[in-house]
Amino acid sequence: MSRGLSVATGPYAPPTPARTLTAVSADGAPLHVEVHGPDDAPAVVLSHGWTCSTAFWAAQIRELATGHRLIAYDQRGHGRSPASPACTTDALADDLEAVLAQTLAPGEKALVVGHSMGGMTVMAAAARPRFREHAAAVLLCSTGSSRLVAESLVVPLRAGRTRTWITGRILGSRAPLGPVTPLAMRILKYGTMGAGSAPHMVEACARIVHACPRAVRHAWAGVLAALDLDHGVRQLHAPTAVVHGASDRLTPPVHARALAAALPHCVGLTELPGVGHMTPIEAPGQVTARIRELVTTYVTGTATGSGSIPVQDIKEGA
Repeated sequence: MSRGLSVATGPYAPPTPARTLTAVSADGAPLHVEVHGPDDAPAVVLSHGWTCSTAFWAAQIRELATGHRLIAYDQRGHGRSPASPACTTDALADDLEAVLAQTLAPGEKALVVGHSMGGMTVMAAAARPRFREHAAAVLLCSTGSSRLVAESLVVPLRAGRTRTWITGRILGSRAPLGPVTPLAMRILKYGTMGAGSAPHMVEACARIVHACPRAVRHAWAGVLAALDLDHGVRQLHAPTAVVHGASDRLTPPVHARALAAALPHCVGLTELPGVGHMTPIEAPGQVTARIRELVTTYVTGTATGSGSIPVQDIKEGA
């Protein structure tokens, strides 16, 4: 299997982009970028999470590409973007700015969607001028701004130093993940997905995650373990919606609620019962619907940033 490619079929197979391009980040790192949909359609920028790739957004791209311009890119070291020695949140912010500069016209607005580390990328870029120029609104999926290892529920122990140490060792392991076997899929499902996730969803996630090089996985695990982007949340002034899975072990609901409380302009907190960390794959319909709503309200609608949907804890069936 080629690095960064998913061989999943059906709605989780990577769609063929209308075009691909390379964005060059501030330090010269090249980033693989895909554009799906009409050039004159409202723009949605998709930033994936740790160990994933553009293939992670297959369901959203397939559903939305007829009426939206979906811009998906591989984080450095992931998918088709080469690894880089610079593994920092500043580098993530630089990369997002490079993608925005390469794909959007000056002043053009877009919805920026970030899942997991992709959401942390948005927080890291929150105060950047180019991000503020282009972000009409933001959707944060299954993410957090700090204390990721300490709050993780992957290890079924009481919170404390022992659980934190074990969790850090597991997430930061250099061990190869190996082939996608039934055992490997059971392990991944336990750590990252809800108990009711369908087998084809689990396989799609496993093939994406297992394609990430182990050196890249280890390097970015260290960044996430030391993450502190609480200041970035407070600087994220664009209308921002939060979606999380109620059964998320990697970034449990405590993170989503903290984000909703700290964001200057939160426009909704949506909890998805029975869903784990991989919300765009586990609950594709709900995530896609939220994207449509935010695009209609803030990208193609008349909202200027002063309007708001009241913050609420919405519970939807998965």
